[in-house]
Amino acid sequence: MLRVATFVWWLGPLLALTMPVRAAELTVFSAASLTDILPALARDYARDSGDRIRFSFGASSALARQIEAGASADVIVSADDDWMDYLAERDLLQPGTRAIVAGNRLVLIGARSVRTERVEFSRELDLRALLGDGRLALGDPAHVPAGRYAQAGLEKLGLWASVQDRLAPAESVRVALMYVVRGEAPLGFVYATDVRGVSAVRVLGELPTDPAAPIHYPAAALRRASSGSAAAFVTYLRSPAARAIWAAHGFTVAAASSAAAP
Repeated sequence: MLRVATFVWWLGPLLALTMPVRAAELTVFSAASLTDILPALARDYARDSGDRIRFSFGASSALARQIEAGASADVIVSADDDWMDYLAERDLLQPGTRAIVAGNRLVLIGARSVRTERVEFSRELDLRALLGDGRLALGDPAHVPAGRYAQAGLEKLGLWASVQDRLAPAESVRVALMYVVRGEAPLGFVYATDVRGVSAVRVLGELPTDPAAPIHYPAAALRRASSGSAAAFVTYLRSPAARAIWAAHGFTVAAASSAAAP
């Protein structure tokens, strides 16, 4: 009996080592402006980890409120710090996992019918005149980070007051892009990465952003994550391999190595 017990005692750990590790299934809530790149990052991550990842894309505000309401998610990638702060204040993030993973730029786009070739942003720019009878498409500044970035940039130049009654606010930056693509608005503000490969619009100019408030994407594992792989995926998003993919898709990565506030 002693020999059998000893054999079982040795066999248990051996079987544990030889049994395949079950792949994790992660749900990532992400800002709509990352719709194209995150699946590419997930494929690269999955080759080594074996984990399976599914995404839910939308406005950062909507995703944060869904998480607050108890939605099942493992990772959040927001388009600004405000909504990450919102989740942190409610103790919904795993401590020590929040980090900046990439950055972006905000551009003014025009429909192909718009005759303006190039816009130089300054206090002398008559943005309202460029709109003609149309409206300016942008993410709703009350809820969408891209819209808040646009409002802040225009306010700094003294241009916001001239157009704030001529807005076409959208539920996400991708919806703002579609307003211009479909000709529902002649001009719009979107991220530079949103228009890659979109032939129906033209980039007219880049809106200067405040160096003290850069456009970037913070990510974090959620406290209620169902898998320990959530933190590993956030770490991967800041890795050299991931940084190469971010850059190839037009995102900035200079700030990706520094962690955001916990």
